Amino acid sequence: MRPSPIITVDHVSMTFNLMDERVDTLKEYVVRLVKGQLFYHKFRALDDISLTIARGDIFGLIGLNGAGKSTLLKILAGVLHPSSGCVRVRGTIAPLIEVGAGFDPELTARENVYLNGAILGHSHAYLAEHFDDIIDFAELRDFVDVPVKNFSSGMYARLGFAIATEVRPDILIVDEVLSVGDYRFQEKCEERIQTMIKRGTTVIIVSHDIGTIKKMCNRVAWLERGRLRDIGAAEAICQEYEKA
Repeated sequence: MRPSPIITVDHVSMTFNLMDERVDTLKEYVVRLVKGQLFYHKFRALDDISLTIARGDIFGLIGLNGAGKSTLLKILAGVLHPSSGCVRVRGTIAPLIEVGAGFDPELTARENVYLNGAILGHSHAYLAEHFDDIIDFAELRDFVDVPVKNFSSGMYARLGFAIATEVRPDILIVDEVLSVGDYRFQEKCEERIQTMIKRGTTVIIVSHDIGTIKKMCNRVAWLERGRLRDIGAAEAICQEYEKA
């Protein structure tokens, strides 16, 4: 018997309005808007997706570019609201979706720890208690008072991952953001994720590296052009995906 669901996605669709022509300036946009000359076409990024993720799952999302994986992650994280359908989440979420998300580039690493941690719902006292662990895991001790606008994408990713995983969420969402780190740090991240899994954290992973999905996930959903093509045990779904 599978554990109770921690996330339920119920007939979720997401439609975006895309402009047919490029508008280069605000003035041109306003003029076209007033004249009724702004033309759009609808793009359906997700089409009637229904799935459940059980508490304790290590759940993978696979599919080609444009399949809708990142859009679905943003809906799960509450960054986007679906055009139709609903998502029910039973727990706290720490999303690692985009490098630098939740950071102010003008602030230092030290200041961004408190800013990003507050966004995740944690108190100043909690973050002060865990500050040294966050900085040491991110390997940024020599850069703690440097504005993060001077950081590489790898440094951004290390800091974001360290903050998100130090707070021990119920659900951790990880996009391809970790691929910008070096190989040694990726191994370090996998070790921490495994520790979180042992403690009961539910993990949702998006990756084009099918080897990583096979190694880490117990269940996988395969998205294709915004629709759910298949869902099930990781090994079986990944094998079908590789044959396609």
